[in-house]
Amino acid sequence: MNPLAWWHARSQAERFDISFRSSFYVFLVFIPLLIGSSTATVSTGTAALIAGLLAIGYTVLVGAMMHAGIEHYLGRRDRPTRLLVVVGAVTALGSAVALHGLPPDGEPVGVVVVALVCTYIIGLATLRSIWPSMLAIGAGIGVLSLAVAVSGPSLVPSTFSLLFTGGIVLLTYRSSLWMLRVVWELDRARTVQAGLAVTEERLRIARDMHDVLGRNLSVIALKAELAAQLAKRGRDEAVEEMLEVRRIAQDALTDVRAVVGGYRSAGLDDELAGARSLLASAGIEARIIGDGHDLPPAVQGALAWVVREAVTNVLRHSEAHTCTITLRSGTPGTVTLTMSNDGVAPGRVRFGSGLLGLTERIATLGGTLSATYEKPQCFLLTVTVPLT
Repeated sequence: MNPLAWWHARSQAERFDISFRSSFYVFLVFIPLLIGSSTATVSTGTAALIAGLLAIGYTVLVGAMMHAGIEHYLGRRDRPTRLLVVVGAVTALGSAVALHGLPPDGEPVGVVVVALVCTYIIGLATLRSIWPSMLAIGAGIGVLSLAVAVSGPSLVPSTFSLLFTGGIVLLTYRSSLWMLRVVWELDRARTVQAGLAVTEERLRIARDMHDVLGRNLSVIALKAELAAQLAKRGRDEAVEEMLEVRRIAQDALTDVRAVVGGYRSAGLDDELAGARSLLASAGIEARIIGDGHDLPPAVQGALAWVVREAVTNVLRHSEAHTCTITLRSGTPGTVTLTMSNDGVAPGRVRFGSGLLGLTERIATLGGTLSATYEKPQCFLLTVTVPLT
C-alpha cells in the first residue's frame, strides 16, 4: 500500500488525529531510555537490562492507557478505570522498587521515580475529567518528596527540572487534546450540515412537487367529475371537458419535468392569469387587483408559489363563489399579497403541508405569512415580503 496515497485518502480531522497521537506517543519512547540509563549507573549490566525491559513493558502499558484515555476524552468509550488502576499500581510498585531496591546514591533513584510518576500523570491527562490528574499530582509530590529524602539534596535540582518539563508537557497535551476534540466536533458538524443540506433539498423538492401537482390534480379531478356528469346527461360538452383534462395533465407533466430538472421559474403575472382562468372554470368569480411585473424576480417567484398553493386550497377545501387576489405596496420597501374567498366552513384554520411549505419559502426572503378565518365564512391569506 502506498503510504502517500493512504495519507491523502484521510480527512483533515483524521490527519490531525494521527499527527497528534504520533507526537503524544513519541514522549513514551524516552521513558525506557531514561530509566535504563539511570539504573545503568548504579547497577550491573544484567540489572540494568532487566530494568530496561521492565521499563519497555511499563511504556507499552502506559501507551495503552493513553490510547484508551484519548478515546474516552473524545467520547468514544467509557473511562478505562481498570487500566488506570493497573497502571497506577505498577507505577507505585516501580517507585517503591526504585526507592528501596536501588542503592541510594542520589540522583539515579530520583530520576526513575520522577520518570514513572510524571509519565503516569501525563497519561491521566488524557481523561476527560482533570480530577484524576490533580489527585495523581498530589500523590506524586508526596512520592517525590520521599525520593528527595532518600536520595539527598543533590536530587532537588534535577527533580524540579523534570517536574517543570513534565508540567509543560502536561499543559501542552491537555490543550492539544482540547483542540483534537474541537476538530472532531467540527468534522461531525460539517457532516451534519451536509446531511441537513440534503434533507433541505429533499424538502424543497417535496414542497415544489406538492405545489406543482396539487392544483393540477385538483383541477383534473374537478374536470373529470364535471365530464362524468355531462356524459350521464348525454351532453356534448363532456368531450370538451375531457380534452381540457388531457391538456391540464400534459401541463402538469411538463411542470413536473421542469421541477425535477431544476429549471422551473414561476412568473407571478402568469400565475395570476392562470388563477383567474382556473377559478372561472370551476365556477368561481375571480378578481385580480394589481400586478407584479415591477417586482424583483425572487419576490415574483415566491408570490407566484403563494398564488398557486392558495388557488389549490380554494379548489380543494372550500365551496367558494368569489375569490379576490390583491397585490399592493405595504409599508415602505415591502409588498403585500392578500387572497380572500368565501365558502369556508366555520372553524379553526389549520396549517397543512401546503401552507407550511409556503411559510418556509416566504421566510427565506424575510417575509411573513398569516392565515385567518373571518366571518361570514371567509378565509383570508396575507403575505408580506420585503423588496430588498
